Amino acid sequence: MAALPDRRPNYRDVRYSPYEELQSLGRSESEDPFHFAPSLIRLIAATPGQEVGTHTFSHYYCLEPGHDQISFESDIGAAVRAAERFGIRVQSIVFPRNQVNRAYLPICQKFGINTFRGTQKSFAYQARSAARESPLDRAGRLLDSYLPLSGHNTYPLANLGESAPFDVRASSFLRPYSTKLAPLDSIRFRRIKNDLTHAARAGEAYHLWWHPHNFGLNLVENITFLQRILHHVGELRVKYGMQSVGMTEAAQLLASTQASSAS
Repeated sequence: MAALPDRRPNYRDVRYSPYEELQSLGRSESEDPFHFAPSLIRLIAATPGQEVGTHTFSHYYCLEPGHDQISFESDIGAAVRAAERFGIRVQSIVFPRNQVNRAYLPICQKFGINTFRGTQKSFAYQARSAARESPLDRAGRLLDSYLPLSGHNTYPLANLGESAPFDVRASSFLRPYSTKLAPLDSIRFRRIKNDLTHAARAGEAYHLWWHPHNFGLNLVENITFLQRILHHVGELRVKYGMQSVGMTEAAQLLASTQASSAS
């Protein structure tokens, strides 16, 4: 509450704004664990190799009618202030619903955010508002999770850009386990495995992402699937020197590579 922004978004569709729900919040993590999780934040921040970035303060929709630069800047400032209470310096951002608005990147950089997760290059993944999202786009993304319709989606570190904020763009969404689609899980795993292998051999980046709540149902099946992926990454580390890094670490790797080339 202390970090609330001065300027809030004025969406045409008021359902996008969470601020009307403030009065329904509890007072602590023990009373309202669905809205408060300081213990988890501290655990993640204290874990080597993990990074706490931002998803904006209010799940800000950067492409929905009613967004504007002033309210976005106020929102990001609030997110940074909230993180500072935990001693966290926010350096990366993932835009809600992948609504990447490149006009807002200078605002992110102003607050010390140096990396963002861009979208895959295929048309089905382009940043768009909810009104411009079609069933065909969703069907294409679902099919692409099993068949390589959009290719490997790997890329050299140099493609992150020449200056911050660097675009550590997505390669694939790790879809959660589905009982209906479970018979196709071997195909889904092979798709990711082949992409990772291609990235390792080419010395390129592969950005696999998902929402934590995607694992909320069918937890055992989801964790087991992830473990299979991580086991393969371990094999690729031994064989090709593949590294598992966060978004800010990827930008740091790029910087070190550029420095080595310059010298």
